[in-house]
Amino acid sequence: MRKVLFLVVIMVFIFIAGCKNEGDVGKDNEKDDDKNAAYALTGLSADGATDNRMVAVMVNNHPKARPQTGLSQADIVFEMLAEGNITRFLALYQSELPDVIGPVRSAREYYFDLAQGYNAIYVHHGAADFINQKIKDKGIDHLNGSLYDNDGNLFKRETFRKAPHNSYLQTDAIYEIAEDKGYDVTATYESLPFLETDAEIAGSPAPKVTVSYANNSNEMIQYIFKEDSGTYKRYNGEQQTVEMDTEEPIEINNVFIIEASHQVIDQEGRRAIDLESGGEAYLLQNGVMQEIQWENRAGRIIPVKNNKEVPFVPGKTWINVIPQQPGLQDIVTISSD
Repeated sequence: MRKVLFLVVIMVFIFIAGCKNEGDVGKDNEKDDDKNAAYALTGLSADGATDNRMVAVMVNNHPKARPQTGLSQADIVFEMLAEGNITRFLALYQSELPDVIGPVRSAREYYFDLAQGYNAIYVHHGAADFINQKIKDKGIDHLNGSLYDNDGNLFKRETFRKAPHNSYLQTDAIYEIAEDKGYDVTATYESLPFLETDAEIAGSPAPKVTVSYANNSNEMIQYIFKEDSGTYKRYNGEQQTVEMDTEEPIEINNVFIIEASHQVIDQEGRRAIDLESGGEAYLLQNGVMQEIQWENRAGRIIPVKNNKEVPFVPGKTWINVIPQQPGLQDIVTISSD
């Protein structure tokens, strides 16, 4: 009897120890999952949670708004024509969120459609009445600076610039106000496709690329590859794109230039841009250019070739959307000097 009781005690002890070990393994796996987590838009490792919801901000690119604040920390920046020959940015933030972003400008439909496609909270300052109605009809989760103009909490008007080039987003208030409006402030994201470390890229040399949105040389966009950093630096004409306060240059790992149909829709010169149909594209990485295509897959702009996704280099990405007419060959120049 004593032997039986002793065997039962031993078996219970082994069972408990096994359960404990399984629990420890589960905890270790959780730690490993955290350690291996990466941000969806950059592919770079994350120190903690990656479920903070993306924020998409309309950033002014008028000459009087340069240099801007907070662009260097955006995971992806879309650059598109707003009206006339001046571009405007949609900056997507998740892996980093600077304290201040701006100047912030008004909404356009193709920008907030992109923000919705990436499941981001869309932040802008002002909009035409018909645009406000479309934002409402489409159920866009948005924060409009016109409702918080210079409130000192979400938006601040700076004195060193004149309106409409002086409205700056104060990011500490974003999630609190978004939550008050009933918006989700966390989300789960599928990662973009990314290259393995040190993977080779096949293509043509592209150390210097010029994107001519206008005949005005001051509005030509240049990307110049730097061997030492493995990144592209961006210029508006002769002016390097830097952070206003620190003069830190924008460093870009992927420059993705895509053709899309553009149409002027009103007397103000506002446009409609087709970001659904796909088309021809150039992808610049590590000083090399690939001629590929782009597709809108589940709301995100993805490089593809032979119907397969072409991976990004882990890091920051800028996406230049140019008019399909005249197209890539006329608007984009690749040079070796």
